[in-house]
Amino acid sequence: MNYKIIEKESFKVVGVKREFSCVNGQNQVEIPKMWNDVHEDGTNDLLFQLNNGQIKGVLGVCVDKRDSQSQLMDYWIATDHTGNTPEGLLELEIPASKWGVFEVHGAMPDAMHHAWKQIFSEWFPSSHYEHSGTPDLEVYSNGNPSSPDYYSEIWIPLK
Repeated sequence: MNYKIIEKESFKVVGVKREFSCVNGQNQVEIPKMWNDVHEDGTNDLLFQLNNGQIKGVLGVCVDKRDSQSQLMDYWIATDHTGNTPEGLLELEIPASKWGVFEVHGAMPDAMHHAWKQIFSEWFPSSHYEHSGTPDLEVYSNGNPSSPDYYSEIWIPLK
């Protein structure tokens, strides 16, 4: 598993969000449907055009809202953007963090699901890091996400 640790100041993302239940893996079923929607309605292309921040690509931003009362998360499809938030999109401030940036190679969504599982079952237990509790990022490059050579990343905030 290839990764690096970096420090990054806070930044703004703009995009669309939906709330999902994490009960019985419902989020893992519904999030790919959200991606299909943003590809079909042109939002994905718009986000690539708006991408003028340091992180290149379109982001899946995971905001965990789970607690003793709910099993919910917000999932954003967004991009690192400086400037005004375009009409019809929402904005989210991502706090300054130390990040574990993990390489993901392979077709979506299977490669991404496998990488998440490996990070939490293997990397975290063997590292001295803990999750900081702020949003996670999935970084998707411009390319064919169905390709076995597709490159993406997972960014996890660390403490």
